[in-house]
Amino acid sequence: MNSNFIPVYEPTITEKEIEYVVQAVKSGWVSSLGEFISRFERRFAEFIGTKYALAVSSGTAALHLALVSLGIKEGDEVIVPDLTFIATANAVRYTGAKPVFADIDQEIWCISPEDIRMKITSKTKAIIPVHLYGHPADMDQILEIAKEYGLYVVEDCAEAHGAEYKGKKVGSIGDCGVFSFYGNKIVTTGEGGMITTNDEKLYERARHLRDHAMSKEKRYWHTEIGYNYRITNIQAALGLAQLERIDQIIQKKREIFKMYEDGLKDLEGISLNPEKEWAKNVYWMICFVNWSFDEEKRDSFMRKLKDKGIDTRPFFYPCSVMPMYKRDGFVNPISYKIYKKGVNLPSGYNLTEEEVKYIIKVIKESL
Repeated sequence: MNSNFIPVYEPTITEKEIEYVVQAVKSGWVSSLGEFISRFERRFAEFIGTKYALAVSSGTAALHLALVSLGIKEGDEVIVPDLTFIATANAVRYTGAKPVFADIDQEIWCISPEDIRMKITSKTKAIIPVHLYGHPADMDQILEIAKEYGLYVVEDCAEAHGAEYKGKKVGSIGDCGVFSFYGNKIVTTGEGGMITTNDEKLYERARHLRDHAMSKEKRYWHTEIGYNYRITNIQAALGLAQLERIDQIIQKKREIFKMYEDGLKDLEGISLNPEKEWAKNVYWMICFVNWSFDEEKRDSFMRKLKDKGIDTRPFFYPCSVMPMYKRDGFVNPISYKIYKKGVNLPSGYNLTEEEVKYIIKVIKESL
């Protein structure tokens, strides 16, 4: 056990990742061309179960590019969960559209279908369900609403690589899925992202815009404003090696969650990550909710763990409390309640049983 510091997350890097990255470097194709990019995209599409996958420079770029490719623009509204990382809302703003914040379901912490209905207006064009902390949103209800109102569904799968909804992998259920490969994600490329879809037109549009909207027929000819959202061959090499190990990574993360669950089950007023009978949770972050916490108690608890060499992080703040999105009197009650009570515990692949037992011991002492 690392007696000095247990990080909340760290990537798992093996000889396979090093070998692939070295191959990419030695090939000379170190930028946005090279065989590892196409291999990574093909393998990822196969893993998710879609026809197409498009690698990009970040999860936020994937969100923005997906929305632009679907035609989301100024004057439109896109419904997003209030409890999510800020990138979900910001990507909507990048298009000129307005993010509309829906509350979450108290059981699974993902966007509430009932509240989506309450937030739809004549300007609504899309819904972005976020599969928060690795648990899928209730996609059947969301798709039903989307069909009823003619809305796009963009799945934000940044935290849920390999998670399943009724046997289908997230990212294959809506019009498209978007993934992040940031350093603390289940699969990492350092920075990077992916769009998955079965829609050929959406794929081709996103592919065109990814590289400055350059003409296929006339090199360096551009008829519209595009983006530099390309991934590098080096990043893709790292991602491909990670993807070839993903089943092993997810299995280990589920084992780590079970260790936490067994060790903390005797504590009253405590909840860990949910897993509905229709879902497979990949437990990106181990979530510890103490229903008696307020912000002050939560922060005090985190300081106690830090003093014992255990890194933690709080749940995301609701997007609607941020200065650029805040509106007087606006409250999503469940989002506003849960964020104060939740803490992410160390969740990385490299955690040992000894370390988990130590964390559980310190949690019990700190409470």
